[in-house]
Amino acid sequence: MSSPKLSPQPLTRRGALGRMGLGLGGVLGAGLAVLPEARLLAAQAGDFLTGPPVADVKPRQLSPHVWLLYAQDGFPTPENRGLMASMAFVVTSAGVVVLDTGASLQIGEMAIRMIRTVTPKPVIAVFNSHYHGDHWLGNHAFAQTFGADLPIHALPHTVAQIRGAEGSLWRSLMERWTNQATVGTEVVVPNREVTPGQRLRFGDVTLVMHHHGTAHTPSDLCVQVVEDGVTHVGDIAMTNRIANLDDGSYAGTFRYYAAMQALTGPQLWVPGHGEPARDLLDAYGRFLAGIWEPCVQAVKDGRDEAAAKAMVLRDPRVATRAKTMAGFDSNIGKYVSLAYLEAEKEAF
Repeated sequence: MSSPKLSPQPLTRRGALGRMGLGLGGVLGAGLAVLPEARLLAAQAGDFLTGPPVADVKPRQLSPHVWLLYAQDGFPTPENRGLMASMAFVVTSAGVVVLDTGASLQIGEMAIRMIRTVTPKPVIAVFNSHYHGDHWLGNHAFAQTFGADLPIHALPHTVAQIRGAEGSLWRSLMERWTNQATVGTEVVVPNREVTPGQRLRFGDVTLVMHHHGTAHTPSDLCVQVVEDGVTHVGDIAMTNRIANLDDGSYAGTFRYYAAMQALTGPQLWVPGHGEPARDLLDAYGRFLAGIWEPCVQAVKDGRDEAAAKAMVLRDPRVATRAKTMAGFDSNIGKYVSLAYLEAEKEAF
């Protein structure tokens, strides 16, 4: 990553106003007609109430049409300013199509800068893989740059979630997790609904919409770039971390993989977190099975959740990745619990 340099305290102008005893409310409440300098401060409010820019990430070409803005895997922090989900873009003869937009206005602005290093073509469409905010809060930057009518596509359930409580919740969470580095980001709801199996043509590129039930969430959209043999899978698979399954399903994930692979054949699978790989679904599926299958067996044997966890930790499909997987120690207990509860439901 290159400049601008990251700093832990993004809102320096607000801090300066605080030291002068002037918050924004104080400036506005003092009477703008009496204080000419307050007018200047108010005019600059958009500046000091917006978090700092995000460091550039050089685009990586994956195929003739597809490029990746790779985010180092991890979790949102003040240091990474929320940049922890990768974004992809497809350069077509008609313009650029963006697959996920990142976690903030500032990340979306960085993505636009980087797209312009590859092509002068405008962005003509955006696709949001699901409703978790690290994948769509950057919509704000694209709508601001390319117009409010820019087509932003998602599945209907994702649209409803972003329009509802999930939208404002994710914006607030991202601000908190990054020490306000993402402040200024607005919720921009997708304005086009897509359906499973739908084929959309953008110039010389065909995109196919995939959705095969609940996996990471009830509405995970995977976008296949037909001509390149590349499919963006969002968070249904990850290279080296456990996907959040609070809203998802282990059994549903396996069904999703099987259905999509049957329809697409071999692909380069591009996840939202981690490196693209041709064996991504198989490798990640084995890891998830190492959690799921012992839990299913424990339920069949009438054993409790603690016993199920011990079985999972002994499973070689899990044990071989325990030392290298991000957040493993702090998360494995939770995901065993989710698997055990789902196995109980499947059994009864």
